[in-house]
Amino acid sequence: MPKHLKKLSEESLHKNPWWEYKHDTYELPNGEAGDYYYAQFSGMCITVPVLEDGRIVLCLQHRYLAGKQSIEFPGGGISDEGDITENARRELYEESGCIAEEMLKVGTFEPANGYAKDTAHVFIARVAEIRSLPQTDASEEFEVLIRRPDEIDHMVKNNEIWSGETLAVWAMVRHHFFKEQEAQEVQSPLSHIFKLFEV
Repeated sequence: MPKHLKKLSEESLHKNPWWEYKHDTYELPNGEAGDYYYAQFSGMCITVPVLEDGRIVLCLQHRYLAGKQSIEFPGGGISDEGDITENARRELYEESGCIAEEMLKVGTFEPANGYAKDTAHVFIARVAEIRSLPQTDASEEFEVLIRRPDEIDHMVKNNEIWSGETLAVWAMVRHHFFKEQEAQEVQSPLSHIFKLFEV
């Protein structure tokens, strides 16, 4: 089993409103000191919003670094105010206009655990209504898309969805929307999804 690396020191090299660039030194297995540079975030929330008819809400936005449009589940960074679920509700509304009737936490994952500390918290939301998009940050512009689960599968297979975070989230929640029967995938009854909230 790989050995645990002991941290020797930690320093901040740069900090902005969104993340912090840090440098640690740690002890290598041979006793020497090593350097580790990484980004530290406050974490994020990503939500899969489900309408009463079983369709799912996604957001289309332009990603600056990739220089192209990206289809994603609504989500964003966790602020210092409120708990994680409330952060998820707020980000869901700001990016999609969705008002969540109920929120169910599915789990967490680390999007880039080799160079960033940034835990992603994944939710499924039962959507009560969709309102007009609120005024958001000047750098953010969203278009709401509504798709069936099988259409999302098709978009993944055709590489229309290429966001790593959205692909990871779909891998985590997909089994809630489909069931295996005679080695073929068939869509589950909608009631199966909403029973998740009956805890």
